[in-house]
Amino acid sequence: MRNRLQSLLNHAWYGRGRWLWPLFFLSALFGILAQRRRQQFLQGQKPVYRAPVPVIMVGNITVGGTGKTPLTLWLVKQLQARGYRPGIVSRGYGGQAPHYPHLIGSNDTAAITGDEPLMLARRSGVPVVIDPDRSAAVQALLQQTDCNLVISDDGLQHYRLGRTLELVVMDGSRGLGNGELLPVGPLREPATRLQEVDAVVVNGSADHPSLYALPAARRHSLRIVPGPFRSLQDQSEASADASIDTLQREPRLMAIAGIGHPQRFFDTLTQMGIQCETRAFPDHHAYTAADIASLNGAAILTTEKDAVKLQGMVGVRGWYLPVDAEVQGDLIDVIIAGLQRFEQSRQHRY
Repeated sequence: MRNRLQSLLNHAWYGRGRWLWPLFFLSALFGILAQRRRQQFLQGQKPVYRAPVPVIMVGNITVGGTGKTPLTLWLVKQLQARGYRPGIVSRGYGGQAPHYPHLIGSNDTAAITGDEPLMLARRSGVPVVIDPDRSAAVQALLQQTDCNLVISDDGLQHYRLGRTLELVVMDGSRGLGNGELLPVGPLREPATRLQEVDAVVVNGSADHPSLYALPAARRHSLRIVPGPFRSLQDQSEASADASIDTLQREPRLMAIAGIGHPQRFFDTLTQMGIQCETRAFPDHHAYTAADIASLNGAAILTTEKDAVKLQGMVGVRGWYLPVDAEVQGDLIDVIIAGLQRFEQSRQHRY
């Protein structure tokens, strides 16, 4: 049912479906309330926590996956190479920690932390704190670690937390969809919000017409580069990577994905020359034994985000595909310039 609803919404938001247009008044109301809420924080009517270290927001203004997580991992590496000690904060969507804020530990599972934060912690090796209140997460991160820079994975609309830099990630093929606010369209904030952020990072070719108006000087290109397939069963560093020939020798191969935009993953496999069945699950899906049984013994290809939930489940056999971000242009220069401004003034953008 959830998959069907998401499919209908995507068709309306990113295709030609017009069945949501009678709800246009709700979009107008959503826009008014969102703008009023933001202004309350910006004008000091509601409290904003401003950390003593730089805070970089990695977010989007649309619903669904755009590539924020790979960009966050890229940022960690780039900043570490320049002497910073970054840490990450996240909402922890899909998890249920024993308390909040929660610093992710080596024994945590996705049921506790949520899938994306756990993947970020494992891949990056830096401290990750989860809390629906990003402000509390940042304070806990700074109290419990020696981080001197914070990256917020998502949270662009979490105005309770002051920020030094704002990076918006967009899907180049889907852009802003029909350009309307929720629920008629996929936008969390009006498109004009893009004029205020420090950089817009476009994942893939900027083919969607809604992206043509973005100033070239503030637009940066991101490319997702797939790595070698890794075993879902063997999580050791010594586990062997699987070749495409090895995968295609499987009697039955099925790609499954519970991410914001599953088709992007399936398209990646096609571009790699892999032929397989596909099955999409809702974003952040909590896999069950029944889900695994319904695959009827097929070997699995999945995303790294899904892998942190599938590893260890009885009957799971297959591989996951790690990906890395390649960013073209001078994005890191924009970021370093913003960090230098903070070091000189000790003030966030807001």
